[in-house]
Amino acid sequence: MVGRLCVGVILGAHGLKGAVRVKSFTAKATDVAAYGALEDEAGGRKFRLKVLSEAKGVVTAALDGIADRTQAEALKGVRLHVARSALPEIGDEEFYYSDLVGLAALATDGSPMGKVKGVFDFGGGDVIEIEGPGGKVMIPFTKAAVPVVDVAGGRLVVDPPVLVDADAKDGKEEGNDGED
Repeated sequence: MVGRLCVGVILGAHGLKGAVRVKSFTAKATDVAAYGALEDEAGGRKFRLKVLSEAKGVVTAALDGIADRTQAEALKGVRLHVARSALPEIGDEEFYYSDLVGLAALATDGSPMGKVKGVFDFGGGDVIEIEGPGGKVMIPFTKAAVPVVDVAGGRLVVDPPVLVDADAKDGKEEGNDGED
C-alpha cells in the first residue's frame, strides 16, 4: 500500500491575491483541505489550503505564503499529497485508486491482460488504464467492465465492453440496400 496519496492538483491561479484552483480527487471536493498540510510530489514543499469556494469538483483555495497571482500561477500542475494515515479508514470492500496501480489485470477466462497503470477521470466517468503486451488500453471502470477487484490478491478481473465498428452499416455496403 502506498504511504501517501494524491488528493488534488493545482490547476492555476484564481484572481490577483494568490488564490488557486484545485481539482480535488476526494469524494467531497472540499475535503481536499480537511487532512492538514499537503505536500508536493517530492515532499519538499508543504501547503495549507483554506477553501474559499467549490464548483463541479474544483475548489478555489488560499494557500499559506502565496500572496499574489504570479506565485499562484507558478504552482500550476503541482500534485498535492497527504499521508495515507491522515485519511479515513476504509472497509474490506473499499480501496483507494492508488491501491490499484500495479495490480495484475486478468480477463474473465483468467488469461493475463497486463498491469494497471492508473485510474483516471476525464469527465465522462472513471477509466482504468491497463498496459500489456499489446500496448495500453483504457477500460471503463464500472462493475460490469471490472467485476472483480482483489487488492489483497494483487489482481482485478476485466470484462471489457464489445467494441462496435461505427462505420459498419448492418453488414451492408453503402449504396447497396441488400436487394438485387
